[in-house]
Amino acid sequence: MKIKNPFGKQSTSAFQTIIVSFLCIILVGTLLLLLPFATKEGNTTTFFDALFTSVSATCVTGLIVKDTATHWTVFGQAVILMLIQIGGMGVITISVGIVGLTGKKIGLRERSIMQESISAPQLGGIVRFTSFIIRTVLVIELIGAILLLPVFCKEFGAVGIWYAVFHSVSAFCNAGFDLMGVKESFSSLVSFADNAYVNIIIMLLIIIGGISFMTWQDVKEHKFHFRKYTLQSKIIIIVSTILIFVPAVYFFFFEYSDVPTGSRIIYSLFQSVTTRTAGFNTTNLDAMSDSGKVLMTALMLVGGSPGSTAGGMKTTTVAVLFLAAITVFGRKKDVKCLDRRLPEDVVRNSGAIFFIYMALFITSAAIISRIENLPILTCLFETGSAIGTVGLTLGITTSLSLPSRIILIFLMFFGRLGGLTMIYAALPSGSAEATKMPLEKITVG
Repeated sequence: MKIKNPFGKQSTSAFQTIIVSFLCIILVGTLLLLLPFATKEGNTTTFFDALFTSVSATCVTGLIVKDTATHWTVFGQAVILMLIQIGGMGVITISVGIVGLTGKKIGLRERSIMQESISAPQLGGIVRFTSFIIRTVLVIELIGAILLLPVFCKEFGAVGIWYAVFHSVSAFCNAGFDLMGVKESFSSLVSFADNAYVNIIIMLLIIIGGISFMTWQDVKEHKFHFRKYTLQSKIIIIVSTILIFVPAVYFFFFEYSDVPTGSRIIYSLFQSVTTRTAGFNTTNLDAMSDSGKVLMTALMLVGGSPGSTAGGMKTTTVAVLFLAAITVFGRKKDVKCLDRRLPEDVVRNSGAIFFIYMALFITSAAIISRIENLPILTCLFETGSAIGTVGLTLGITTSLSLPSRIILIFLMFFGRLGGLTMIYAALPSGSAEATKMPLEKITVG
């Protein structure tokens, strides 16, 4: 969408504005992380290490080349947390919120950019919706921090307050950054693997953050009257529920069969939830079977829901592709869902998004595999984690060469902004077709 000004000149598109905003935040974050007091004594940070960290935080991914707990000072960790918060809520959301607090009028251009930024279906009520997003995020993160406080303060003392805030924000924004330090080549919440209380809180924060803000607005307005929800909210809830419990069943029976039942349930549910863009882990991923790693990679690619803090192809994209396949198999014309017909452009967009993600995901993995001489499955896991903005890794991130890290930086940025946003920003808007070309069928399949 482009907004023309009164002088007849065409302004920057909303998509380009969103991308430039993210790039500016990433640059500022990089410069702040390069400051001497951002790192602990004896640690040094190169420009590309700071850039990688800034991109990973802003794009709420969680892949790291420097351990967050041991490399960065409290200031550096605060910078990372700020980037996570901005990246999770969206640069435009925060900007519009600040403008609203100052009492300044928010014009049509800002409203249109906001609409594209949060994937809202309409322009009306966008400022009010922005206010709802900001209030919801802050309240939920505060509640999460308060709930985590007793456990972390008992474990770490007064610094547990900072730990509770950091992990609450990181979990809700689906970022996956942690302050637990590296343990046996993998980090995250391993020491709390059998703590059901911490696991449940983190999982709830991840799920709430990964579901569209529009869905939560539906819940607020219609309570639990599911039939009154919008079609998008219904699809998001149904698909998200399936993608949480079905993989958990697989993990329970095939990946954690050698641990007690209680731990199996916690491990399986947490692994299923965190794989969808969150990036925390409570068990050693290297111990997973190849089939388990493939399933996790697929879940990472799907990601969360549109208009949320999560990345990936999105649950709605996968749902539309599945429904389109069912339509083809049934030799029907229209793609239908819950007594509604889906527009053709939605089906086309879903196919385009799937193609873009798969092409980048596979091609990038193949390139990294050749550069680093690593197994292709390991590289697919890494690129799936990057483009899905997840942050899970099999332990290769810190050992990758600069070219491979640059590839991951691009994938993280692409995954957070979204395929169509990047394409629409790069290509000129299509003009209406005056004439149609002759029609001729080809055989596919």
